[in-house]
Amino acid sequence: MVTRLAILDDYQNVALESADWGALPPEVEITVFNEYIEGEKAVAEALSDFDIVVAMRERTPFPASLIDSLPTLKLLVTTGMRNLAIDMEAARARGLPVCGTALLPYPAAEHAWALILALVKQIPREDRAMHEGGWQAGFAEGLRDKTLGIVGLGKLGSQVARVGLAFGMTLIAWSQNLTEERAAECGATRVDKDVLFSEADIITIHLLLSDRTRGVVGRRELGLMKPTAYLVNTSRGPIVDEAALVETLEGRAIAGAGIDVYDVEPLPRDHPLRGLDNTVLTGHTAYVMRETYTLAYGEAVEDIQAWLKGEPLRVLNGG
Repeated sequence: MVTRLAILDDYQNVALESADWGALPPEVEITVFNEYIEGEKAVAEALSDFDIVVAMRERTPFPASLIDSLPTLKLLVTTGMRNLAIDMEAARARGLPVCGTALLPYPAAEHAWALILALVKQIPREDRAMHEGGWQAGFAEGLRDKTLGIVGLGKLGSQVARVGLAFGMTLIAWSQNLTEERAAECGATRVDKDVLFSEADIITIHLLLSDRTRGVVGRRELGLMKPTAYLVNTSRGPIVDEAALVETLEGRAIAGAGIDVYDVEPLPRDHPLRGLDNTVLTGHTAYVMRETYTLAYGEAVEDIQAWLKGEPLRVLNGG
């Protein structure tokens, strides 16, 4: 009997080469979806006769209504051990196990610094100028003695802090639960949110998306920023009020922004952010690394093997 397996949202077409899918039993038939499937109805139609689905992070949402419309689905695997786009309770009620995988703990911190350096050192502008036959299109700024404002000093924010210290920056930090002691451990000073947005030369966001953090950076916070300051977001789009950010950038009220995450992903082709020259944009690629895919897809294969044996691994909605 054939077991049909779907691998979703393999935008780079690398899923099959990133793990040993051949280790699965021969009756497992694999279909890879390289394009984003837009809309719940289209997703339901595409997955209507699959037994197993492997989802890449939060690229395709699985709300209760979609889960209920997939009666043949017996196993849902997500890369990562957290996926806010899957209704875990609905899956549990349906008797549908959701299994996760490990992810590397550092790519987003590296990517944050890639965006910071690209902005401050004007890398995109200089690269374009060189390819177009030009030379020295503008001038860069230094990081030493500048103030780095870190919103969230968890696992990622603390990694970003260490690099800031290595560049000789002054570190200030804020989040709802941040203590002075935790900030000091990371070489930073805890300040109020308004102080951080008023004083920082570069602000980088490292919060989990939740009801409490959604829109935590809004028009008021952006309005406090220096006109020479930069904002970087590698966490989740809705943490920042996207409309307010576009308005701020269009009015050149701040120097620029480095953005990897958006309210709607993939970012629509006609989105106003795409037309701004004071942004460095990447398409939620902070975690899109060969090492990440090898780890995540490798453990996805393990999850499927274990489930086929009746011994599911890394179940996220058990209990």
